[in-house]
Formats: sequence, structure tokens, C-alpha cells
Amino acid sequence: MNPILQSLIENKPFTPLDATQLSALAANLRLEMFDVLHSRQTGHWGGASSAAELTTALYFNRMNVNPDNPRDEDRDRFILSKGHASMNLYTVLAHRGFFPVSDLPGFRTLGSHLQGHPSMNKTSGVDMSTGALGHGLSIGIGMALASQVNNRDYFTYVLSGEGCLDEGQTWEAMLSASKFKPRKLVYMIDYNGVQLDGTSNDIMPLDPLADKFHSFGWNVASSEFDGHDMNSILDSFAWIDSDDIWPKAVIYKTVKGKGVSFMEGKNTWHGAPIDDDSYSKGRVELLADIEKKEALL
Repeated sequence: MNPILQSLIENKPFTPLDATQLSALAANLRLEMFDVLHSRQTGHWGGASSAAELTTALYFNRMNVNPDNPRDEDRDRFILSKGHASMNLYTVLAHRGFFPVSDLPGFRTLGSHLQGHPSMNKTSGVDMSTGALGHGLSIGIGMALASQVNNRDYFTYVLSGEGCLDEGQTWEAMLSASKFKPRKLVYMIDYNGVQLDGTSNDIMPLDPLADKFHSFGWNVASSEFDGHDMNSILDSFAWIDSDDIWPKAVIYKTVKGKGVSFMEGKNTWHGAPIDDDSYSKGRVELLADIEKKEALL
């Protein structure tokens, strides 16, 4: 990682990164995910890569978190509803200081605190154990309502993919949120169009998704944001702060397997082991992206 970028993320007190810095950091973290998943020959590359910019922007620009006090009652909460993309969350948490970066190669090894799906009882910085698709929003509603009951003022962010939106529990939770209107609840959709067995349109079409959120009584952004463009993501944060009407939903257009051209948009790379040939070719592309983005620092 570029020394300038490394010093920025290690700076204390922490200073939020700007769009250029965030973009370079996300590219570095995406490569690190790729390296670990290839080394371990297990895990989910496609959905981890599609959310790289989203989680980077949350943890290094927006969220109020304290790695020295990971259970701070006033911290913002984050729930990775698509828990199979855990490598994404672990990489971000490690570089944000919740645990050593040197722990990452132990992903999915017996006894490691970095299991295939996040565990709040094992991993510092994980706010909720996830894995069963569709549970994240229900839990997030509870967390957001708890903030009001306990006179706290934190945000609760829930990140889901289309698999979560295929689950009936998600839509029941959306109805519940519309009724109780929990403040500072933000539902973020990593809308990459691809799932384990094929495209989302083939498995269960969701469009027009924004209209569905609106009909369920949510405050939903009128347009989709580019989930790989940091300026667009920061614009989405500005939209979140633009009014006090809750709950809110934000749809981000993303690409499954982003960063490696021959893996992008392919359901075969949802969770397949990264073979040596694909790793060698893909790593060249990821390094080139890092070089391009770090040149702007």
C-alpha cells in the first residue's frame, strides 16, 4: 500500500478520507481480499468485491466507530446481511484497526476468529452475526429502535444483496420499519444483478426496486448511485443527511467480481475457489487499478 495512504488510515485521531483517498484504499483492500481468498481456496469473491467501495466509504469516511472501544454504546452499527461476503468486512475492519491485518490469512481456518460468516462473539468490530440471508434488516430495525428507547443517537446501516431481497422476512421487516419508523436506519442495497445460480432477473426479478421500497412506505433515493464511484457514494451520504424522514433505502449499482474483467458479472465466481491461472491474470488487473488510483493521491 502507498505510504501516504497507509499513514492516513493509521492517523490518530482518525480523519475521514476524501473521495480520491477512498478510491485508492478500496482498490488496495480489494486486492488483499483476492490474495487471501486465493490462498485459502475458499470464500466468496464476487459479492465481497462488489461491495468494496461501499464498506470502505462507510468505515473510512462516515461511520462513528472506535477500534479502541469496539462496544462503545454510541458507535454507529453496521450489519453485513450478506454474511457470505465476510472477507470484505474483515479486510475493512483489520485496516480500520479492530484487529491485526496479519490475522487475515487465517480466514476460515479452524480456531480462527475470522470464520466464513461474521460472528459478533468472536470478531472485534462485528456488530451482528450473519449468514442466513434476509435476517439483517430485521436485526437492524431492532438496533435502530433500541437507540431511541435508550436515548442514543447512532446510525444503523444494513448492507444487503439481492439474495436477501429474495427472502420473505426482508419484506416483512420493511413493513415493520414503515410502521415504527426507526430513526437513522439506512438500508443499503449492493445491486450487482447476479446471485449464486445465475442472474437476479432469471432467479427473481426485483425491478422496479425503488418503486417497491416507496410502496412499502420507505424514504428511498429517487435515483440509483454508482457503488464503485466514490463521489457518487459520498453523494448518497449527502442524500441520507438531506432530511429527517426515516427509514431510508439507498440502491447502489455494482458489478459482481468487480476489478477482474473476466470474473465480472459471472455467477460462476460467486463463491468458487480462485485457481492459480485466474489468480495470476486477475492480480495483474487489480494491481493496474491500484497504480492508476494511487497516482492521483
